[in-house]
Amino acid sequence: MISRSICACSIKLRTIYPFFNRSTGYHSITSLDSCRKPDPLDLRNHKDWLSPTEATKIFETLKDPNSTLNVLDQLSNRKDYKPTEALYTSVINSLSKANNFDGIEQVMKRIKREKACRLSDEFFYNVIRVYGLGAGRINRVIETLFDMPGYSCWPTAKTFNFVLNLLVNTKNFDVIHEVYMSAGRLGVEIDVCCLNIMIKGLCKNGDVDAARQVFDEMPKQGCKPNVRTFSALMRGLCEVDRVNEAFSLLGKMETEGVEPDTILMNILISGLRKNGQVEESIELFNTMLLKGCEPVTSTYQEVLYALLDSRRYTEAMNLARKMSSKKMVISFSSYKLMISGFCEENLVGEIDSVLKQMIEDGFVPKLAMWKQILQCILSEKTTFEKLSLKINKICY
Repeated sequence: MISRSICACSIKLRTIYPFFNRSTGYHSITSLDSCRKPDPLDLRNHKDWLSPTEATKIFETLKDPNSTLNVLDQLSNRKDYKPTEALYTSVINSLSKANNFDGIEQVMKRIKREKACRLSDEFFYNVIRVYGLGAGRINRVIETLFDMPGYSCWPTAKTFNFVLNLLVNTKNFDVIHEVYMSAGRLGVEIDVCCLNIMIKGLCKNGDVDAARQVFDEMPKQGCKPNVRTFSALMRGLCEVDRVNEAFSLLGKMETEGVEPDTILMNILISGLRKNGQVEESIELFNTMLLKGCEPVTSTYQEVLYALLDSRRYTEAMNLARKMSSKKMVISFSSYKLMISGFCEENLVGEIDSVLKQMIEDGFVPKLAMWKQILQCILSEKTTFEKLSLKINKICY
């Protein structure tokens, strides 16, 4: 009876725990381990054959991007290792997530050494973006661009122009010309976008005359200036107080059949205002409206400042109301200038209107502003009782 019970118990245990050992009474550890899921970071536990897509998926799903190089080393020791552009891209992106930019340099050397597959310009564009925007390694950006032919790949205008624009935005003006002159040996054809970037860079570097020279020679390069070309040059001219020269380019735009856009108009309106040509800036704004070029908040704000500069406070208030009706936020300094102007002219009613609009837009008058308003009201011989009622009316 006892023997049968033990036997039945043993069968039951084997049913519930298939790895139960009758002789020892313990589970078989080896058997249990065989049921565990393989460690995704240990490629020895993976099946005998990994397709390129499966290999790429490993890096795309890595929970710890710091293990990227370790996993790549394991993968490269397998017989089924067959790297593709997609695999390399996933490795680069994974290292980028870990901010392991030295690791990316190691991978790039491995790629050149392996020569396992052809890489496209899109791959290098991604690497350059990572170096430039992620790591801020401008030298590596330039080196990667120049080294592309060593990988049997030639940059497109898109990649070349991205590098140029990055150099302009990071103010690396000393190497821009060198990169620009490399276009020929890299097989890149200069286009309008490239010349626009050069004009922007020269203007930012304060060499507006050189920018104008590039602009004038564009037809020789077989390129026709577009609205971005004019905008870049006009901005540069306005910044060095050559506003009239910038304004005169509007005529050339018309000749070239180039329609001005909001950005260009903003540049000119701002330049004219800062140059003291208030009437011209307002006139340009009205012309802009007539031509159907819809102004944005910054356009209205520049015109508002122009009206305030010329002490045309009532017109400024009317424009501010129009802006509010269009759900545009007016700057606090604009309200401050309007109130100051109306106080100087002792126009209490207008002050009341501006204050209400200001509070509706979420601005709170500061102590100095209240002091100025009170002085204006008191100068009108208003009784303190009326003054208190006025303040309560404004605030509540």
